[in-house]
Amino acid sequence: MTRTAIVLRPAPGDAQTIARLTALGIPTRALPLFAVHPVAWSLPEGEFDALLVTSANAIRHAGLDAVRGLPVVAVGEASAAAARVAGFAVAITGASNGTAVVAEARATGFARLLHLAGHDRIALPGVTAVTVYRSETLDPPPGALETARGQVALLHSPRAARRFAALVDRDSVPRTSIRLAALSEAIARAAGTGWGETLVAARPDDAALAALAARLAIDP
Repeated sequence: MTRTAIVLRPAPGDAQTIARLTALGIPTRALPLFAVHPVAWSLPEGEFDALLVTSANAIRHAGLDAVRGLPVVAVGEASAAAARVAGFAVAITGASNGTAVVAEARATGFARLLHLAGHDRIALPGVTAVTVYRSETLDPPPGALETARGQVALLHSPRAARRFAALVDRDSVPRTSIRLAALSEAIARAAGTGWGETLVAARPDDAALAALAARLAIDP
């Protein structure tokens, strides 16, 4: 038996995840819990050494002419790849989380970071954050989470983890019937307990998460 991988992330990122899972031979189902929209913003006063990018959504939705000349400090490979495609030079690509990559940036000499961020974010001390996109909640109809019974769900963010858990409980789907593949330990914690199995990706990037989900889908 091969379980279906339930992809919860919003478009257009869901297409990338689905393509990776399909290449691994895993059936998929898109069940987006949020829709991402740009937010009008202006450049804060002051001089900045680099852009801090913790999500590829910031690159997709920001409108970047005002910061075009700054190097990028990316929290992971997905945000780094999006920055390169948009024409930015990536100075640092982290392999853990926002706090760790900020510390790495400061050790390298980037003291003043401008964080292009979503409205819902983890505060990072010592950086200037500006909201450039917003993820609006989508409401699947009652019973929609029944499709997750016996399957594997991919969790890309703490917010998605909490939302997924709430909807599973709303639809009275046993948590024990669902396996979770989480992008980080923090995301796994946000989902809570009681799942059939919860594993964390070896690296905080989509390719590692898809590989983990494939393993959970195929394992007995």
